[in-house]
Amino acid sequence: MFSLFSKLSRENLTYAALCIAGIVALFVIYTFGITSNPPGFYVDESALCYNALLVAKTGAGEFGSKFPLFFQIYSGGFTQYSNPTQIYLLAAVFWLFGPGIVIARLLAAASMFSSGLLLGVLGARLSGRRVIGIIVGVLALITPWFFEVGRLALETFFYPMAVMLLLWAIYRAHRKENWGWVNVVAIALALTLVTYSYTIGRVLGPLLAFGLISFAVNRKRIIAVAATWLAYAVTLIPLYLFNKNNPGLTTRFYLLSYITPTSSYGEIISKFIPRFLEDLNPVTMIYRGDINQRHHLPDAFGSFFLGVFVLAVIGLIVVIIKKHTDAYWRFIVFGLFASVIPASLTVDVFHTLRMIAYPVFLIMLTVPALDWLLPSRQPEQQPDAESDEIVKRPRVALPWQIRHVAAIVLLMFTLVEASYFHWEYYTKGASRGYVFDSAYKTLYDAAVREPERPIYLLDNYWGPAYIHALWYATLEPRFTSEFFHVEDGRRPPPGAIVISTEQACTNCEMIRKEGTYLLYRAQ
Repeated sequence: MFSLFSKLSRENLTYAALCIAGIVALFVIYTFGITSNPPGFYVDESALCYNALLVAKTGAGEFGSKFPLFFQIYSGGFTQYSNPTQIYLLAAVFWLFGPGIVIARLLAAASMFSSGLLLGVLGARLSGRRVIGIIVGVLALITPWFFEVGRLALETFFYPMAVMLLLWAIYRAHRKENWGWVNVVAIALALTLVTYSYTIGRVLGPLLAFGLISFAVNRKRIIAVAATWLAYAVTLIPLYLFNKNNPGLTTRFYLLSYITPTSSYGEIISKFIPRFLEDLNPVTMIYRGDINQRHHLPDAFGSFFLGVFVLAVIGLIVVIIKKHTDAYWRFIVFGLFASVIPASLTVDVFHTLRMIAYPVFLIMLTVPALDWLLPSRQPEQQPDAESDEIVKRPRVALPWQIRHVAAIVLLMFTLVEASYFHWEYYTKGASRGYVFDSAYKTLYDAAVREPERPIYLLDNYWGPAYIHALWYATLEPRFTSEFFHVEDGRRPPPGAIVISTEQACTNCEMIRKEGTYLLYRAQ
């Protein structure tokens, strides 16, 4: 008995080791070239990382008290608030491994990579078939939308994981006839993570919480859903109090949205519907993608593959026809459309960061599609993945051979799309330095070679680039006291060395210009 147990243990350990080695190898491939592609470091990345480094050292960000709920970033007319999740994650990583651009982007990639794996695991559980889980996981990992966002240390890198944790918590509860307090708390906490991890979550979190009504099919479930809402509502109290004491928390929304404090409901609806339809337009998503080159490589087709989109549409049809009685799949369909709403409240068309939850639900819909297109040859019955219960599969008119061919064609076409996109990304992606502020580091290096101190940082037309200097200084390391951030409306003294985001300088001796940044000596 002992020898058999030892043999099984060795086999399990070997299998686990092989799985870990495979995942590590896959992650190495996934992050290939991340040290130079994307190039540079965007100003919002520097802001998050600088605040995270300060938290790792002192517990406080650039402004405010220790361990704040939201972080003020930038100052003056550029002031905005960053959500806490990513900053605290970066702070933990910096505390363990030290700060750096590569380590920050590796964390972003690891978060997105893990989200893709979790999508695959959930796909396998829902379908009861490992092969479908593998396909779904691969589709998630190669999708441009996820891949590109996952290489940026912005607020969005963790958001797909937050959504996946919610879907996983709901799945675990849905398998049970009665939701225990562990399920209620898990779903409420996942909703909290969705709400606090990105600005869109303040709309999407409550929407997805409302979508739980799909599960209120009997008295016990009604009570469980109500308990979940109550637990979630408690977690929103800090958000309410922070917003009450810091009205600037919503300022950026009004700058980006067509909604104003005086807008009527009729005006909002009349503008929302066309915007919602624009964001849902599959032609934009598949052919062009986000026009912001930080978010998507131009001339590499869209942010989502046509083959995967067709699978998602098939999955939606399968859910409507065959799985509409399943509360979980009703929730997925609800989430699909709800995830577009936050972005549709702003003026930018198809902003992939604000729609980052949308591809999660799209790829989830490939699960019923693949389950239908790749049926088991066992005709009508198959054991459920989580139990020994026999699940009856309905008869379908279309022969399985035809469905297999259709699935293979779509997957092969997706492979061609993926090959083209990734070839373009690796051959052209590193040339986008101008949209990732790569020019700033060149001017920063030139400025620190000058003997004058402090170096004055002047923000103007091209934004709050002062944060770059503070971030790069901490990496060298260099005392941040060598730099002085000029307040709005003030000018550097004569003879001062200045790094500026002005369109042009007056009364100055130009030293160097790189991109949109100026390095000069004030007169």
